[in-house]
This record gives sequence, C-alpha cells and structure tokens, in this order.
Amino acid sequence: MHSSFADQLAGLDLASFSVGPAPVSTSDFPVRDAVVQTVEAVWSDLFAMVTGTALEADAEDLGWALVNIFHRAATRKGSALDQATDEVRALIATADGSEVHAYDLETQVERAQCAEQAMLAFEEMREVAASLYLNEFGSSWRPVSSSRFNHGAMLTSALVEGRDFLRARAEAKRKAALPEGSPVVFAGGRTRHASEADALTFAENVWATLDKVRDRVPDMVLIHGGDTKGADRLAASWAERRSIPQVTFSLDLRLGARAGFKRNERMLSVDPRYVVAFPGNGVLERLVIEAKARRITVVDRRGPLGTNPKNVAAHTG
Repeated sequence: MHSSFADQLAGLDLASFSVGPAPVSTSDFPVRDAVVQTVEAVWSDLFAMVTGTALEADAEDLGWALVNIFHRAATRKGSALDQATDEVRALIATADGSEVHAYDLETQVERAQCAEQAMLAFEEMREVAASLYLNEFGSSWRPVSSSRFNHGAMLTSALVEGRDFLRARAEAKRKAALPEGSPVVFAGGRTRHASEADALTFAENVWATLDKVRDRVPDMVLIHGGDTKGADRLAASWAERRSIPQVTFSLDLRLGARAGFKRNERMLSVDPRYVVAFPGNGVLERLVIEAKARRITVVDRRGPLGTNPKNVAAHTG
C-alpha cells in the first residue's frame, strides 16, 4: 500500500540532510536468471517426486504453500519498510539539528532502503513461483485474505483485496500499490457441465468476452469475488495471463445470508465501467438489476455455456 521509499523521501522536508546512496543495491540480491532457474528446479523436483504417489492429490496445496513462502517473506519486509518509513517521518518532524538526530535519521533511512530491496527480491521470487503455479494448475495464485502487490513490476500482476482498495479510496488518495484504471466487475457462479467439451466451451467464452471488454477498456482493473472455483477462477486466470490487475471482494461470512448482497454493494461502489455477468444465483441476478438501475452497462452472458441470452432467444423465436 506504499509508494517506493525514494518517492516518499522526495515528498518530505529533509532540510539540510543529505540522503546518500542505498546501503544495498540490486546487485546485492540474486539476479532474475538465477531466481527463475532455481525456483523452476525446486518446483520441477517437488512435483516429480509426488507424481504417481498418494500425495499427488495434495499437489495443488503444496504448490500454493510454496508460493506462499515467498509471499510471506515479502510481506514481512514490507511491514519493516512501513515501520522504518514512519520512523523517518517522526524524526523529520522532531528535527533539532543535532548530530545524534542526524545519525538516527540516517540509520532509519538505511533500514528502510534495505527492507525495500529485500521486499522487491522476495516479490520477484513469488511472481516466478506464481507463474509456475498458473501453468501447473490453470488458476491464478492468490493469498488467503490479503493482497498480492508487485511493486517491482508496476503492479501489472497486483491482486488486491477489496477492503484494501476501498480503504485507500476512503482516505481520498490513491496509493501507488493500488491498481489505477477503469474498474470492470466480473460475476459468475459455479456451474456444472454435461461434458468436458461443454466446460471448455464455457471457459473459452469467459476468456473471449473478457478479451473483447479489454479491447474497449485498455486500462481495465478486473473486480471479482475471488472464488477459487467456477467462473471467478477462470476470470482470475485470464487476468493473470493478460497482466491485468485484480481487486477481489471476498464474502464476509459473518453477514450470513446478507453476505452476497453486501458484496454486490461494495463492488458497485467502485463505479465500474462495465458489469460482465455469467450464469449464477439470485445474488448475481440482483447485481445485474442494481447495475442497470445505476446505468452501468451490463455485458450479459447468462445464456447456455456463457453465451448472450438474447442470441438464444432469437434462435428459438
């Protein structure tokens, strides 16, 4: 949720304090080629080991956990960066011109710079592993109840939790770690298909529809429910492949039967350019009704296998 530390420093009044070069640089961390080769080798060996054994059924859980190791490391470094940045702000606010104060300020700046570089390194490792996860299991990797920022890649693969997104909007400022662009809401439920061919057709229709919407909204940010199964999973995988940032609004299960309707309200509160609707339940139907009432364009694909229901009516009329 923060901008780069260098950008933050530029916005602070450092008076006569001179910020020297970072105590670490990118050359102090593993180069990308080494990261890719090592993570790919670990991934390949791990799944070669469990393939054909009783553990193969747990392969996806193992893959998720492997990616999560890097994600947690990056999150810890991000927290250290936030804490050090707050300390820098506090020290600047209480500047007294003493050598002791200048030393403390320099120490906190170095601490923040070290944490930032380490965070970026771990995020790169996570993104390499997340790409392998996508190729292995066909779905976008997402953490449990948290956001997936990628500060080193201009957020092209950011996956942000809805509460983080709305909190930043409520603060009346867009933070650099939040995807900027035109929101497009995607909604669809879990559907059963009579055959693998039907399931493939449905998936192709989801991807083709989203491709057409992206043609109209090149800066789109995909808003969806974050379900790890069904249509949301297909949409998340599409976004990952197309490097489209995502914001996920998970159900607040504490609300019981009202959870789905509350999620509708939160998703529509971001003022989406479009609502893309695939087959779902009554909560999804209510989302479509509310979107139309707000004059939001609805891309309706609630027909058989994710088709336009108007086309079906025309053929049967």
